[in-house]
Amino acid sequence: MSEQTVTEPGVVTEPGAPSQVSAEEQRPVDAVAEAPAPVLAPDPDPVPAPGPTKARRVLWGVVRWTAAVLVCGGVGAGAAMGITAMERTDVPGLATEPDGRWDYPELALPALPDGSPRPFTDGNDGEVHHADLRKLLLAAPAGAKVDPKLNGGWVGLDAYLEVLVEKDRPDVKAYLTDSALRHVAARGWTMPDGTTTRIHLLRFSSVAFSEAYKDEAARAVYRGERLPPGVESAALDPSTRDVDVPNLTPYAYQEEEPYGSEQTRWSYIQAGDTLAVITQTRKGGVLTVPFQQTVALQAQLLG
Repeated sequence: MSEQTVTEPGVVTEPGAPSQVSAEEQRPVDAVAEAPAPVLAPDPDPVPAPGPTKARRVLWGVVRWTAAVLVCGGVGAGAAMGITAMERTDVPGLATEPDGRWDYPELALPALPDGSPRPFTDGNDGEVHHADLRKLLLAAPAGAKVDPKLNGGWVGLDAYLEVLVEKDRPDVKAYLTDSALRHVAARGWTMPDGTTTRIHLLRFSSVAFSEAYKDEAARAVYRGERLPPGVESAALDPSTRDVDVPNLTPYAYQEEEPYGSEQTRWSYIQAGDTLAVITQTRKGGVLTVPFQQTVALQAQLLG
């Protein structure tokens, strides 16, 4: 719709049309200059020019104040609109200080085969993930260097066993083989600050096997067994207690001090027939915020 403009009523002159000029105005300039100027005799009793009446003074005052209010209102509205359109971090005094969170891509659940329900919906009593397991892996955040061996595809069981010390690997491999483990998908990356993250998704033939392995792994940690390489002792990590995803409860652990050159944190997330194992290591200590963030986002993808 075109913009309409309201103009004051009056005579409209078409562009290019000759203007109507009176004969008096068309006289030569010299003729006008040569005419003698009239001599005005001074008024013996000059009368001052009549000033505006009280009503006119009030009217002009109202007009001036109205214009001032409109201008101020327009400036205020413009400023409000400008602040509303700005990002929070662009507004002085409202900027949010960085808290260490990583810049992950927006989460998106993968498509399901026709007629297949989500794992925790009516009609899916077995809590089975029908989506491609690789599509349920959390994507690497911005700035990460992806591990070419753990690039989001299928991996063998031995790739997962690398998160355990070598002496525990044979027993765990036998246990998982007996548990009818179906698939393992994994993704790993390293951030500029040196934090290394590895996520393994283990899909079992039933929710019973997945839950049993999660319970066994938790009991082993409690006994001080089946710990990640380099970890001598571990304790519960309270940082993931606030992760609120329906039907899921992350079990998180952290290497206790004194640790060596780097610290390890890891978490188990059992979601129906699938178990996620998230492991982070960092020289000087794993930071709480990115660890909690990674666990929460991976849980949301599985929930």
